[in-house]
Amino acid sequence: QVHLMESGGGLVQPGGSLRLSCTASGSIRSINTMGWYRQAPEKERELVALIGSGGMTNYVESVKGRFTISRDNAKNTVYLQMNSLKPEDTAIYYCTYRDYRTVWGQGTLVTVSS
Repeated sequence: QVHLMESGGGLVQPGGSLRLSCTASGSIRSINTMGWYRQAPEKERELVALIGSGGMTNYVESVKGRFTISRDNAKNTVYLQMNSLKPEDTAIYYCTYRDYRTVWGQGTLVTVSS
């Protein structure tokens, strides 16, 4: 099994920054993809950003230039640096891990409001 532990959500004003972290533990394979999805109220869950174990990244268009995903393979940890946050970024952010399995974290709430 793989378990994910997320941290870093909270309340921030528009234009502010937050950093999310997600650490995987358990039967982790060296080749995997980790990343973040989000779900806003009354909306479907959407991809935010993914990063492969080799460093290749993928972002949803709405966060390009504002969010940066990175990972520390030695720590099995993925980070999401979120800058220039907007109210529409408000959502529950879910960490995900994929090899031949897909595992989800419990989610962390990000609220962007003045």
